[in-house]
Amino acid sequence: MNMQEIRGLAKNLGIKASGMKKADLIQTIQLAEGNFSCFASAKNGECDQTKCIWRNDCFASAKKLQN
Repeated sequence: MNMQEIRGLAKNLGIKASGMKKADLIQTIQLAEGNFSCFASAKNGECDQTKCIWRNDCFASAKKLQN
């Protein structure tokens, strides 16, 4: 999901997205939706949240942070 789409989701939830990094914004959205704010925290490509809309981006971001 690109940043424009993410900002749109944030706006629909009443979240002000300006100046926020992608990971921080997604974690804020996750909290606002009543979910864990776990984006980019998957260790070794493992996550039990199989229906998460952020899953693919999460794994990619977590991998970048581990390197």
